[in-house]
Amino acid sequence: MSLIVVGSMAYDAIETPFGKTDKIVGGSATYVAYAASNFIQPINQISIVGYDFSKEEMEGLTKRGVNLEGVKIVPDKKSFFWSGKYHLDMNTRDTLVTDLNVLADFDPVVPDSYQGSEFVMLGNLMPRIQIDVINQLKQRPKLIVMDTMNFWMESALDDLKKVLKMVDVLTINDGEARQLSGQFSLVKAAREIMKMGPKYLIIKKGEHGALLFYGDNVFFAPALPLEEVFDPTGAGDTFAGGFIGHIAKTKDISFENMKTAIIVGSAMASFCVEKFGTERLKEISKKDIDDRIQQFVQLVNFDIALV
Repeated sequence: MSLIVVGSMAYDAIETPFGKTDKIVGGSATYVAYAASNFIQPINQISIVGYDFSKEEMEGLTKRGVNLEGVKIVPDKKSFFWSGKYHLDMNTRDTLVTDLNVLADFDPVVPDSYQGSEFVMLGNLMPRIQIDVINQLKQRPKLIVMDTMNFWMESALDDLKKVLKMVDVLTINDGEARQLSGQFSLVKAAREIMKMGPKYLIIKKGEHGALLFYGDNVFFAPALPLEEVFDPTGAGDTFAGGFIGHIAKTKDISFENMKTAIIVGSAMASFCVEKFGTERLKEISKKDIDDRIQQFVQLVNFDIALV
């Protein structure tokens, strides 16, 4: 039951209407690992960091069953850094600083010990890097999930189209789905995107939940109404970590089980937004997760009598 996670391990500085942080640990692979490690271990991490990345953070990840053999440490450069400011609706944000630093030279290597991993989560990175990782795998995994964003649609569309033919599941938000497909209707957008390669498509709608598409089948998972939303950074990556963590734990890649995985992912994302960065994800217990998933079940569970 092994899982490869590819993505950034970074530092963020975040400002929201409810607070502000100095540099805190972030990055797509970090959030995915924190979420997925609640369901499956080891997490075979592939990333790159600089000399400034916290040793305590590395040790914390190791204690959670994250294998860091595939994480390259560059001794003379800093880690990737991003700074952003969220607007009052918490769905829109301004990027203030993007310092690629070591990420500009990221040339991932899949260690021999990672070969044979059954599941792969490709975090939001340059499509060329995602292709490179897939090409290094000697055996086709049971399921490859990838995340991407509008930036790659604008700057690396040809490579993005190549990697879409190589994966099983794509996860993007509603604006990105419309951009990639050229369709406003999300149902039409899903059809166009699935023609590009992925059998399954997850369209995230932030506080309005998530949609799962497979052939003519559609499943909708709501988002949990929360009293406190401090920081949406990493919520999408945490969702992906919960999703792939459940799939890898159960080894079931059916549409029915993916419905459950969507709920698990949504539950994990609902924890992420309650505090800044990965702070809340470090605190939660199995009971917290089980209780939160049950809240989702109650949210959508109803009986109806047709007369």
